Amino acid sequence: MRAAIRSRAFQSPTQQRWVTSSPKVFTAGETTPLPADAINSNPKSPFYFDTGYSLFAKRPSRPFPPPFLSPPSRSFSDPLSTHNRSRDRRSYVNGEIIRGVTNGDDAVLVGENFIGANDGVGAWAAREKGHAALWSRLILHFWALEAERDASATDGAATSSEPNPVEYLQKAYEQTKTATSSPNEYNGTTTACAAILHYTTKEPRMPLLYVTNLGDSQCLVMRPKDRIIIYKTSEQWHWFDCPRQLGTNSPDTPSANAVMDKVNIEENDVVLAMSDGVVDNLWEHEVLENVVDSIQKWESGEGGEASGDRIGGAGGGMIFVAEELVKAARTIAEDPYAESPFMERAVEEGLAMEGGKLDDISVVAALCRKRGG
Repeated sequence: MRAAIRSRAFQSPTQQRWVTSSPKVFTAGETTPLPADAINSNPKSPFYFDTGYSLFAKRPSRPFPPPFLSPPSRSFSDPLSTHNRSRDRRSYVNGEIIRGVTNGDDAVLVGENFIGANDGVGAWAAREKGHAALWSRLILHFWALEAERDASATDGAATSSEPNPVEYLQKAYEQTKTATSSPNEYNGTTTACAAILHYTTKEPRMPLLYVTNLGDSQCLVMRPKDRIIIYKTSEQWHWFDCPRQLGTNSPDTPSANAVMDKVNIEENDVVLAMSDGVVDNLWEHEVLENVVDSIQKWESGEGGEASGDRIGGAGGGMIFVAEELVKAARTIAEDPYAESPFMERAVEEGLAMEGGKLDDISVVAALCRKRGG
């Protein structure tokens, strides 16, 4: 179990498919819920993400505490279950649905121009008022909302103005602290990793990715046609198994510690946002091979029904890509004799261990597409 930072000196302590095998939960879908009245629900960017996500929880997520629950049915005439209140759509903050989906202590958010994967530190589950899943989800919710507000404020031709995702994350962090403070205090910490799809200001317009990371979740960009990885985020650690994290008692802040990179990409490049449940169990070359193989299978007609052309993994293929990657990571995570990146790092630290690392596994896969192309 990962270390939670707990003192000033800090010491280590949308369509969906649901398959449940108690106590573990496996989930997959195309995009995460977005309110119908979202500020910027129809981005004007010439490029967009064709997306899919897949999740595996090592244990079911704890229900969010009050006041983040949806209000109960008020009368017999009200439906007991509605579209906006099913599963993760039951959670609210400041009167609106909390965006994204919870996966154990992880959270993901998947949209046309914003994808993210946050990893809440599970050690908080043993603490009174500890709720890492709430922190990971709220950070993503407010982060995406800040990005939408900024894009909306520069509507029309001005949407080419440069995003500032670190500033968005700083505001999200401050709003999360406010939302989880008195009179209902809930403690937790989370890593943060997200990518915003934008574009260059000069003609011809080209896709431009703004990737922001704090901690050990990972964003990885690959070019499947060339079978190469063109970018990946670097892990940030205080010490082994204690990554940089945002939240209770942590000295880390977005403005001081988050790293943002601008990455020039091409149409049909694939962007992955993953929690450490993937990178602790699969090496980089295994992730690349798995994704490329999945895309080839999808293009040949495997992996389910397509909603459009299958070129490059379009038309629903990113769900299949994410599912296959989660399955591969889960196979190693549940194997006590497997060799894994986490085992290798532990041995380098002088710790005796073998096998994969059982953890929440979250994958968002996004294919860069040209609008109208």
